[in-house]
Amino acid sequence: MAHNADLSRSTESPALTYGAYLALDELLNAQKPRSEEHDEMLFIVIHQVYELWFKQLLHELGRLQNKLEAGDTPHALHTLRRILSVFKVIVAQIDVLETMTPRQFTSFRARLDASSGFQSAQFRELEAVLGRRDPAAYAHYPAASAGRARIEAAMARPSLYDSFLHYLAKQGYAVPAELLERAVASPAEPSPEMQRILLSVYTDDGAAAQVAERIVDLDEGMQEWRYRHVMMVRRTIGDKPGTGGSSGADYLRDTLFRPIFADLWAVRSQL
Repeated sequence: MAHNADLSRSTESPALTYGAYLALDELLNAQKPRSEEHDEMLFIVIHQVYELWFKQLLHELGRLQNKLEAGDTPHALHTLRRILSVFKVIVAQIDVLETMTPRQFTSFRARLDASSGFQSAQFRELEAVLGRRDPAAYAHYPAASAGRARIEAAMARPSLYDSFLHYLAKQGYAVPAELLERAVASPAEPSPEMQRILLSVYTDDGAAAQVAERIVDLDEGMQEWRYRHVMMVRRTIGDKPGTGGSSGADYLRDTLFRPIFADLWAVRSQL
């Protein structure tokens, strides 16, 4: 009887296929070029892949915050290594996009209308998870939109740096209560007291110092992404305004060389 039941289930529910599991029909039909230009397909695929990587980064950063707040060093370091590997991939993808010349991009640029990478809600959410607290990040999203809600929610939660402070407290470092209990909807400000604690972390040269260094690697990876992005935009459209109402390369240049974790950079001059 059991054999017959198993046979019935197998005939009613065909084995899951590779294509079905990955939803390949939907995925491979999600590219909708608006022109006949050859290079528009590349432009669409690259940006869709970016959005998938942003989704994965948000997934991993959520896990990282949980592991830090639990004081789980091995799993925090493992997750940080994965995040850093993803950043290397998204930076390297710019090499592929830069095989498109300015004239090739111009050939279909007008078809983009008001669409722009400036409108990526996932990237704005990623910035918020890393600590950005700026209403300008969601000001151009409609008040009731899902994108705006996600960005606002991320800005209302503890940032990665807040989770790192809780991690240090779990490791026995005397992080001041006012920093552990700060209003997380406001940006984290540089703290001389926190820098003294970080100096102790680096002097001890233990597991906490390794976590701190990987977080600095993450900050550097984000800055590398921003630099490669602005240079790609400059070589493609020069100083023209960007699509979607952005100021193009000028806006992107303003984001360069702004460290995310100021205390982790400030302490370097004291080591």
